[in-house]
Amino acid sequence: MRFPLPLPRTLSFPTNLPVRLILPGFLLLAALLSLLAATVAAGFVERRSAEGVTGALAAVGQDWVEVLADGLQITLAGTAPSEAERFRALTAAGTVVDPDRVIDTMDVADPAALKAPDFTVEILRNGDGVSLIGLVPSATDREGLAVKLGEAAGDGTVTDMLEAADHPVPKGWAAALDFGIEALATLPRSKVSIFADRVAITAISDSAAEKARLEADLSRRAPKGIRLMLDISAPRPVITPFTLRFLIDENGARFDACSADSEKARDRIIAAANAAGATRKIACTIGLGVPTPAWADAVTMALAAMKELGAGSVTFSDADISLVAAETVSQDAFDRVVGELESNLPEVFSLHAVLTPRPTEESAASVVPEFVATLSSEGKLEMRGRLGDALSRDAVDSFARARFGSVSVHAATRLAPDMPAGWTVRVLATLEALAELDNGTAQVRPEIIRVSGVTGSSIASDNVARILSSRLGEGLNFKLDIRYDAKLDPLLGLPTDEECVDGINAILAEHKINFEPGSAQIARDAAGTLDKIAEQMKQCADFPMEVGGHTDAQGREEMNLELSQKRAEAVVAALMERRVLTGNLTATGFGETVPIGENETEAGREANRRIEFRLIKPAATAATEGQAEDGVPVVVNTPADDTAKPKPRPDR
Repeated sequence: MRFPLPLPRTLSFPTNLPVRLILPGFLLLAALLSLLAATVAAGFVERRSAEGVTGALAAVGQDWVEVLADGLQITLAGTAPSEAERFRALTAAGTVVDPDRVIDTMDVADPAALKAPDFTVEILRNGDGVSLIGLVPSATDREGLAVKLGEAAGDGTVTDMLEAADHPVPKGWAAALDFGIEALATLPRSKVSIFADRVAITAISDSAAEKARLEADLSRRAPKGIRLMLDISAPRPVITPFTLRFLIDENGARFDACSADSEKARDRIIAAANAAGATRKIACTIGLGVPTPAWADAVTMALAAMKELGAGSVTFSDADISLVAAETVSQDAFDRVVGELESNLPEVFSLHAVLTPRPTEESAASVVPEFVATLSSEGKLEMRGRLGDALSRDAVDSFARARFGSVSVHAATRLAPDMPAGWTVRVLATLEALAELDNGTAQVRPEIIRVSGVTGSSIASDNVARILSSRLGEGLNFKLDIRYDAKLDPLLGLPTDEECVDGINAILAEHKINFEPGSAQIARDAAGTLDKIAEQMKQCADFPMEVGGHTDAQGREEMNLELSQKRAEAVVAALMERRVLTGNLTATGFGETVPIGENETEAGREANRRIEFRLIKPAATAATEGQAEDGVPVVVNTPADDTAKPKPRPDR
């Protein structure tokens, strides 16, 4: 059976709705569509505004800012590194949207919590050139730095691996950097580490003397307020002969000379000396030329023997050992100690031991031959005593004049034909030893040689012991009493910059440099003063100085200024003629602007006509003392001038 399918219904709107409902429906639909369109448009504006502000901030490097959009308002959030950076962020956002639409919720970091980086430069110099690495302030003159280092590198290359940071230049940085570069120029193999408050220098010198000179020179040139740390090494000296001398007498136990072949050997020797009673500070030179690796073994045995004897001396000259026991030592003790030492010394060593005989009444009453030489602090040598014959006297006199200068020797010796064997050799060796001192006395007697005095060399005692032991051989007893005085050390005694200027002005105070009237021609009577200044300048050529010319108030001011300049230049030229390095001298004319006397009187005008030396220091150093900070060298205690004409100084 088939059933008919149902017919589909047609869609139709009700036609019986009231007219009053149709119009509000259309209005509601329009409102919904408008709201949807407004929402879409607002979202688009927010995105475009946020993207635009974010891009503008990124363009000026303000990536730390968080941008939030809420309708037409833009909110900036985050922590600004500084107040200036916060303002830059606001300004950048205001270029994209109306500044009134920008809401600032940013914080500013605590300035105390922002620590500037530690600026440091490490410069290495060797035969290939100069390389530098580190962090410097952005304000550093990198081009000028490269030029200075290029001069130091010579034919080598300059490798710059420096980074820069935009932070304020710390106090002392410029002075430390300049000093470090100057130091590098004098050190071919070195590493210079520069900090704002210190400079550390590690270098290799050619000799111990060169090391001492460099240390003294760098120490006196270091800027005030900058701590200098030096580690300058020197090759070990060749000691010939390898010498050591230890003695015990009424003044205690001590070394006259000490040599070691290694640090370990030195420590063993010092420990043995302390055990034998030495209480003074011990300086033992580590050098080359040791006769055997068993040096420390032999020395420690000999020092132990000296402790047992209690008085006397032991001298090593390479493998030869001379032991002299004092007359207070008993024969039994001498035989026992010397026998034990001879039995245990390494085979290469040869021992010669002597027990000083006790003086008898007969020997004490007899006339003892003697030669005495006295060297004064002015370099004058006086000789008196006995010599064997005319030939010996001529030999001693010629040697003394060759060693101390012909005009410095005064001889008052007499001839005695019955002098001990080898007497002339002892005298000559003693004079050679005396020449190592600045002043002192040498005495030659048959049983002993005594040398005493003062020296400015820390190794003079070692040299004297080496001379006597090598020239006189085994068994001869000698006694040294040599004192080191740092004031006499030609290296440590170099004057400071202030001492240089004060010394020159002291010379001028004794006798001023006069000129021909109205002229820059130096008067003849100033030659002696210029000679003294030139001699003083030999130790002061490294220090920048101002040679100031001054006149009285007679005549026109412009003419006086020109005349004072020419006179200052004339003094510099006169010093140059005397072989003075004048590269650090600056001639400056002050005319009549800096009087020190009344121009109304002849005495005052005479005082005003003068030449003065003044110290010049870099502004970076002088700034720490309240001076100019414009990077231009300034004269210490002198305010920077703001006009071409010099102004009176406040310290006058």
